[in-house]
Amino acid sequence: MKKSLIYVLLAMVLVIISAGFVFAAKEVAQAAPAGTVDYTKAIIIGISLFVAGLAIAFGTLGTGLGMGNGLNGATNAVGRNPEAQGKILLTMMVGLAMIESLAIYALVIALIVLYANPLLKYIG
Repeated sequence: MKKSLIYVLLAMVLVIISAGFVFAAKEVAQAAPAGTVDYTKAIIIGISLFVAGLAIAFGTLGTGLGMGNGLNGATNAVGRNPEAQGKILLTMMVGLAMIESLAIYALVIALIVLYANPLLKYIG
């Protein structure tokens, strides 16, 4: 658990450090001599694709683990007390719907990063 937390924190620090270079790319692109190729937009689009993939991956990983844990608890509860199956099923369905909404939020974030990327307006 601690190892994955360190990886997440390292990734966050790298994103924060690289943000300055992305915003500074506009000044560098304007100072470039004629005839050079500017790859800033291609780099931002490539990183956006990577970030969208990570958002979907972590979003579905977390919701899949949450759903599995919820179904495990519900089946154990029904096995111990079969008379309460209706209440357990109702609570389980509401919980699964809430968990599934988190996956939809991850999808929305990925679609925003892909199609309405706010960084692209800075590079023109």
